[in-house]
Amino acid sequence: MPNLRVNGERLWATIMETAKMGATARGGICRLTLTDADRQVRNWFVRECQAAGSAVTVDEMGNIFARRPGKDSSLPPIAIGSHLDTQPTGGKFDGVYGVLSGLEILRTLNDADYTTSAPLEVVSWTNEEGSRFTPPMLASGVFAGVFERDFAYALEDRGGRKFGEELGRIGYRGRVKCGDHKLGAYFELHIEQGPVLETENQTIGVVTGVQSQSWYEVTVTGRESHAGSTPMHLRQDAMVVCARIVEATHQVALNHAPLAVSTVGLVEVRPNSRNVIPGSVFFTVDLRHPDDAVLRRMEEEFKVVVNGVAADMGIKVAVVNNWSSPSVKFDEDCLGAVRAAAGDLGYRHRDIVSGAGHDAVYIARVAPTAMIFVPCEHGISHNEEEKAEPEHVTAGANALLGAVIVHDNALRDGA
Repeated sequence: MPNLRVNGERLWATIMETAKMGATARGGICRLTLTDADRQVRNWFVRECQAAGSAVTVDEMGNIFARRPGKDSSLPPIAIGSHLDTQPTGGKFDGVYGVLSGLEILRTLNDADYTTSAPLEVVSWTNEEGSRFTPPMLASGVFAGVFERDFAYALEDRGGRKFGEELGRIGYRGRVKCGDHKLGAYFELHIEQGPVLETENQTIGVVTGVQSQSWYEVTVTGRESHAGSTPMHLRQDAMVVCARIVEATHQVALNHAPLAVSTVGLVEVRPNSRNVIPGSVFFTVDLRHPDDAVLRRMEEEFKVVVNGVAADMGIKVAVVNNWSSPSVKFDEDCLGAVRAAAGDLGYRHRDIVSGAGHDAVYIARVAPTAMIFVPCEHGISHNEEEKAEPEHVTAGANALLGAVIVHDNALRDGA
């Protein structure tokens, strides 16, 4: 591996610059997909990639590809990517770190006047988070053939605005067909979003795969009535049903400890008035486990819970499974490139499985794929307090650059 290192100070400054776009008062970022803040950071990213000498294209899902030529244009590109959208109360590193590390690698290769054998592509995928439009990892899913483009275009946010229309509104509904070209390999860099690396004093996580997960939407339909004049035994309180399902869903995960997790993260109560008994509650359920078979058992237990509570309370409960993703194992050759790079750089590293979903989940279906993690403070993510140390940010980008070079050299040597 050539003695190439990223400019860590430049990378950190770039991350802090993009953190101003959609910045929140508490130091985080709210940059939901296809909002004006998303358009702002996209425009910035395109300008910076072009300034680095890369050709930029945008596909019909708004995915942005910045290509740096290689010595052999017949080879499919080695891609580096992640996402620029955030949670409503997101942090400075989730997603954007992987994209901006790719940009820093373009700059570093330019500084060193180094040309890879294969072309390089830095990719920003649209709607990884799934906060505004569900399901998550939407545009990488269309690229990989998991979802149809028209399905994505028809999706609506909670305000009834369609994905396709919003994509056009911000000017990123490109003409290039999504999934129009093959990727030779894909590497994604991310903060861990968990505490393992920090706890074990490891610098690099070699992500061998991603656990399975399933998302549900639940609608409870009771009857609105006056909070003061309706006796308790005559109520059809949708919120009570919701509360019982939430508690029981928590127990489903505990039944499969320590690896299972369950989360109710979004709740909408109607009419949402302090002196009206709730007539309707909409909420989401997120179930995850590394083992597909265990997750299926958790889903069955969850459905039993819902049916039992609905029957006990005499209230209608509708459940929709609106997204599922099986567990994923990443490519051994790409993982070997990450391990080799981390070892050459002298970084402490360990294999790890991701508890969170990433665009790499879907890209792994169409290209050899690997991921790299670096520690984040206390494992906190999807939070405005999300924090990573500059030395870890630099180390991760160096490991990413090294892995790309190792993989590229293998292509050159015909391995």
